[in-house]
Amino acid sequence: MPISATPYREPRFAAVNGRRMAYIDEGVGDTIVFQHGNPTSSYLWRNIMPHCEGLGRLIACDLIGMGRSDKLPDSGPERYSYHEQRDYLFALWEQLNLGDKVIVVLHDWGSLLGFDWTRQHPDRVQGIAYMEAILQPITWADFPEDARSIFQGFRSNDGEMMVLEKNLFVESVLPGAILRKLSDEEMAVYRAPFVNAGEDRRPTLTWPRQIPIEGEPPEVARVATDCGRWLAESRIPKLFINAEPGAILTGRQREFCRTWRNQTEVTVEGIHFVQEDSPDKIGEALAAFVRSLRNL
Repeated sequence: MPISATPYREPRFAAVNGRRMAYIDEGVGDTIVFQHGNPTSSYLWRNIMPHCEGLGRLIACDLIGMGRSDKLPDSGPERYSYHEQRDYLFALWEQLNLGDKVIVVLHDWGSLLGFDWTRQHPDRVQGIAYMEAILQPITWADFPEDARSIFQGFRSNDGEMMVLEKNLFVESVLPGAILRKLSDEEMAVYRAPFVNAGEDRRPTLTWPRQIPIEGEPPEVARVATDCGRWLAESRIPKLFINAEPGAILTGRQREFCRTWRNQTEVTVEGIHFVQEDSPDKIGEALAAFVRSLRNL
């Protein structure tokens, strides 16, 4: 199918900790949860979710401060941390009553959030599909060489200028990690939550500062370490969607996840935002994975 710029569905909204969070909730049956990362939204999954229609209840949430979800008040350098994002997302998932046969479909920061949830609720998880994911703490040597300097910049005193003023995560990192050129319509959707300079863009700056690199920040490194160890031993069925050439899930990280138990692997074309380059191949592999688990 041609890649569509049209959102999959209009979002619904739920009140979480006094803020309004956006989510898609379509279909019936056991749940399939799609979770995005930085700087995207549920829009990322628009060409993949249709492949899973009829296979369960499809849920995709916008993280707080991202997509169509509200911004946080009193924003500043301490806001939108991993743990704050987790508190909001897990509270929304709790409201949505995901059930006890959940399949999670994870990317970027959505992966660590989803891995964290599955580690806490293993008896409720039927399967784990992941791509370009955060699996464990990393070093700068693990980081893509062409992206290392810009991410070091985000984590420096120049970060506010780079992101809050220049919006570089949306304007540079996002299109630079997709093989094809996004249309004006697609870029407009990704820009919309961050069109206003300043604190509205804070989530896209906090996220790169939260990546567990060289042990910092320690509270996120601990979560990543715990999740990586748990995933390596867990027998929950897994689908690893490998990106070629890929960006963050390459080299040592890829070797690590290939040791995981009960796992199927497929390879698709893409750098980091693989959903924008290979949605049909991802959707087809995911649908086959779901059917195999649910005997459909």
